[in-house]
Amino acid sequence: MAFPLLFLLFLSIPFSESKLSLDYYKKKCPDFDKIVREAVTTKQIASPTTAAGTVRLFFHDCMVEGCDASVLISSNSFNKADRDADINLSLAGDAFDVIVRAKTALELACPGIVSCSDILAQATRDLITMVGGPFYPVSLGRKDGFVSLASRVEGHIPRTNMSMTHIIKMFADKGFTLKEIVALSGAHTIGFSHCKEFSDRIFNYSKKTPTDPAIYPKFAVALRKTCANYTKDHTMSAFNDVMTPGKFDNMYFQNLQRGLGLLTSDHLLATDPRTRPIVDLYASDQTMFFQEFSHAMEKLSVYGVKTGPQGEVRHRCDAFNRPHKA
Repeated sequence: MAFPLLFLLFLSIPFSESKLSLDYYKKKCPDFDKIVREAVTTKQIASPTTAAGTVRLFFHDCMVEGCDASVLISSNSFNKADRDADINLSLAGDAFDVIVRAKTALELACPGIVSCSDILAQATRDLITMVGGPFYPVSLGRKDGFVSLASRVEGHIPRTNMSMTHIIKMFADKGFTLKEIVALSGAHTIGFSHCKEFSDRIFNYSKKTPTDPAIYPKFAVALRKTCANYTKDHTMSAFNDVMTPGKFDNMYFQNLQRGLGLLTSDHLLATDPRTRPIVDLYASDQTMFFQEFSHAMEKLSVYGVKTGPQGEVRHRCDAFNRPHKA
């Protein structure tokens, strides 16, 4: 009976995931780990916002078409690519740059071997670890996708003004649980948000009050000052975690409990009865948050991956090797 049982177990694993492995490049590109780590370390030291930008880039890649580096493709006269969808226009240049740097170094060491999607997954993990977050294993062997269309992005990445029910459904449709949704949101412990993303909470909130009463009053005053010219200067922004903005920790969840969350979606996490107990758990137990964040990132990193003939190893991360029909 052992054989049928093992066979059934094998069938329950998505075929593409079963082709990934931790030591995929051990023989073909033995210095893969070292080369990626050196590239991200150099970039992070020079530009400390790289970590947060790369985590966001990775998330935006995986949620649309799976983790296949479709977000790295540049648009041309024939194709408006993922990265030019409205929600992706604010993705950080430093994040794209660190992937280009790693790819360039890898092409010199082992040309045509390492996919851009593997570089993005590995660089994201290394950067999270570098700023104090948990280490988690990254399975490798992804191929880069053949499709990158701005028209396919909408509806796959949560917007800050969505209801919690909408956000939960969006993630559930991709197989993610409530705990995984809250854990992944904890990535907001690093990085910043542009003022336009939360301006409706600090300016003209309602006829009775200009600011959202759920925001800690002194914090609201500071945000109004920081974002005073946001309509003229679109780069105006504030840290997602005002207490420890450059450190990956559980302070984001503690901030939510104190009314120090920036985005409407952050506030909903802390107030919705479905997610509030999880926020409270992570706020009080960083070890638990790190464990469940690691699990959620492992799961996200293999979502919708392409292997074998489903994809290619791009020569350049911003261009397909040859045109393909969507």
